[in-house]
Amino acid sequence: MGDKRHERGICELYAEDPERADYLIFGRRANPDRRGFMQGAGLATMGALLGAAIPFHRNMPAGLIPAALAEETDSFMLEGKDGLSVLNDRPVNAETPAHLLDDDVTPTARHFIRNNGIAPESTSPDGWTLKIDGLADNPMELSIDDLKDRFEVVSYKLQLECGGNGRAAFNPPASGNQWTVGAVGNSEWTGVRLADVLQAAGVKPEAIYTAHYGADSHLSGDPGKDAISRGMPIWKAMNPHTLIAFEQNGAPIHPMNGAPLRIVAPGWPGSTSQKWLTRIWLRDRVHDGQKMGPTSYRVPRYPVAPGEEVPHEAMRIIESMPVKSLITYPKSGHTLPVDHRTVEVRGHAWAGDEHVIAMHVSTDFGATWQRAELMSPPNPYSWQRWRAELNFPTKGYYEVWARATDSKGRMQPFTVNWNPKGYLNNSMHRIAVRVEA
Repeated sequence: MGDKRHERGICELYAEDPERADYLIFGRRANPDRRGFMQGAGLATMGALLGAAIPFHRNMPAGLIPAALAEETDSFMLEGKDGLSVLNDRPVNAETPAHLLDDDVTPTARHFIRNNGIAPESTSPDGWTLKIDGLADNPMELSIDDLKDRFEVVSYKLQLECGGNGRAAFNPPASGNQWTVGAVGNSEWTGVRLADVLQAAGVKPEAIYTAHYGADSHLSGDPGKDAISRGMPIWKAMNPHTLIAFEQNGAPIHPMNGAPLRIVAPGWPGSTSQKWLTRIWLRDRVHDGQKMGPTSYRVPRYPVAPGEEVPHEAMRIIESMPVKSLITYPKSGHTLPVDHRTVEVRGHAWAGDEHVIAMHVSTDFGATWQRAELMSPPNPYSWQRWRAELNFPTKGYYEVWARATDSKGRMQPFTVNWNPKGYLNNSMHRIAVRVEA
């Protein structure tokens, strides 16, 4: 009989049992304080794999896969998109590698794609209409030209993030697309305020929630099923930065980003921002459409153990997304030239309905932190640029960790509580840097 052993990669080993993987691969055993402890051959093995010594190895947490070994990319080619990594092709879902998100305004070609069904064959604005009905005094049907003519047109830089961004880091694994960090973008969206349209339609006092419908079709092909139909509380719909958008970065919206018409509800999971929008139904109850429950875009109301089953009644709908940051320069794996030990690190930070008030970075696995320069956003709900100049004490392998703090004092954690669907992972982003000499 031939050898039928399954050759497991480092990510699979760590997903099963990170501390045992530490021992098997590097000879590293965990201490009670969760810091790693390596010496001799184990330290030499990790250094050899990384291509450099690790000056701050004593601070390295047990069970931590070095960032340089945890990175996997798969180039995805789609008309009008550049450098995205594919996660699924039915439906199409693709994320943007962190180093391609360095622009203050995310180019359309680099904005992530999150679909739940099959995109409509035609996304021409000609003949496209939006119906507003339900608990409305003046139900209406509007063309895109009607929206432009009857309401003030505004443009804002707004961040959108998939609720499952970061799902790939959960252990045990959660079902769904295994996003790493790139299911986020900050394009400039042009459209009309949803609040203005709803006020024109006359929201009845008993209306408490919107219900959204789009022209995409269910994966099964069944015309009686919606691909996705979510909504939001009326108070969020009335936020002046919640838009019905018809342009992205000064041009028509990309077909995979919802052309010709979509909602942009910034700071909330991207699923709230219905693409290929055709109808908004005003309701006197929380919407119960496709992907509204029982576990879709919901998390436990209380901390649960990894792998624990959570009753449906204990799940709550995700609203504002948590504080988060991203390192966009340099690209992970960057090597400084000989005789250079200084590098500028930069990226973006955002915080759902709040704003970011502080950014810190670490080069010694979180033992010490350096404050980064943080810029104000151009408008509410845009991500914020940050930068820091880092000096490395000697040659070797380093990791840069980034940590944001929001206006309510909430700080990014190193790890987050597990949840069944792998939502809201706002753990600190980290990249690998090597110093030659």
